[in-house]
Amino acid sequence: MALARWETIRPALLGGLVAGTIDIGAACLINSRSVPFILHAVAGGLLAEQSFKGGAPTAVLGLVLQLAMGILIAAIYVVAAQFLPTLNRRWLTWGLIYGVVIFFVMNYVVVPLSAWHRVPNFSARQFVANLVAMLIFGLIVAFFSSRSRR
Repeated sequence: MALARWETIRPALLGGLVAGTIDIGAACLINSRSVPFILHAVAGGLLAEQSFKGGAPTAVLGLVLQLAMGILIAAIYVVAAQFLPTLNRRWLTWGLIYGVVIFFVMNYVVVPLSAWHRVPNFSARQFVANLVAMLIFGLIVAFFSSRSRR
């Protein structure tokens, strides 16, 4: 039983941490912003504009939130894959599909419900860049899920 739990937790942790970390770098590149700025923006999901006035503590909060969201997003996929084994057998296809789902849920559900209270207004370039980042996120999560023991 403990091994079964670890085989669910491990890919969720690894996939979430790796994808969440890479997502921070992607956000820096896409927005031409520094890591601290991106982490403050993530913390803004709870604190809105105040997050940019909090210094290092709010940047750390942003990092914790980013990684927690990554782990949660990965855990959803890993648990779903236990009920739908095709998610692991065809991880490349389903990882891309999951990336699209992540993109739309994060941008059109989570962000509007956060302290930011807004729907992103992307240029075509930003839309594509952010979608590609989430496709990569989904692939990373699906990859780690597919490598877990059954």
